[in-house]
Amino acid sequence: MLQRMKSSASRTEPMSTYRSRRPPERLRFGAANDAPVPNGELLTSRDGTPLLIRPIHADDVAALQRGFSRLQPEEVRMRFLHTLTELPDQLAQRLCRLDPEQELAFVLVDRAESTEPEIYGVARAYIDTNTDGAEFALIVQRRFTGQGFGSRLLNRVIDACRVRGVQEIWGDVLAENHAMLDLCDEFGFRRESVFHDASLTRVRLHL
Repeated sequence: MLQRMKSSASRTEPMSTYRSRRPPERLRFGAANDAPVPNGELLTSRDGTPLLIRPIHADDVAALQRGFSRLQPEEVRMRFLHTLTELPDQLAQRLCRLDPEQELAFVLVDRAESTEPEIYGVARAYIDTNTDGAEFALIVQRRFTGQGFGSRLLNRVIDACRVRGVQEIWGDVLAENHAMLDLCDEFGFRRESVFHDASLTRVRLHL
């Protein structure tokens, strides 16, 4: 799925329909990703792996890079919409150290306390405060697909966007990524064509 970075998300076309709907006093969020927090959703995979869904932490950089290294090239293409052979330090740090006013991200990690965390899935959103819309992205490693983890991650993003006063979330999906499109259908996203790229389908959900 898309997951373009902040610089890319800022190019989102205006959604004038949703302007000026944010409450006068937006909720302000502190450095929610600066340190580990105990809360999260405890899960268990089909093969018995104990898992946790929690907010991404600023110190998840190495874990995020290890998780990326386990992705197959096709998984990377589906996620980033182009070929990416590695996750450089600067980009990994950018993905973990968020601006809490405009960004949010949740990760699917293991619950092993004796080792460093391993990341198996990520869902994130970038909020455009000019439009009250948010671009979202999602990926779950193939080993853990088909078990509802993608739905849980996406649901976390949707709920967090609602709390922040977001009116709509959207994302660009490769037209061949049927699993992602089917998941979006389940959540009630509507599909649109992307006029400048026939290989993409834009999905939108009004909150």
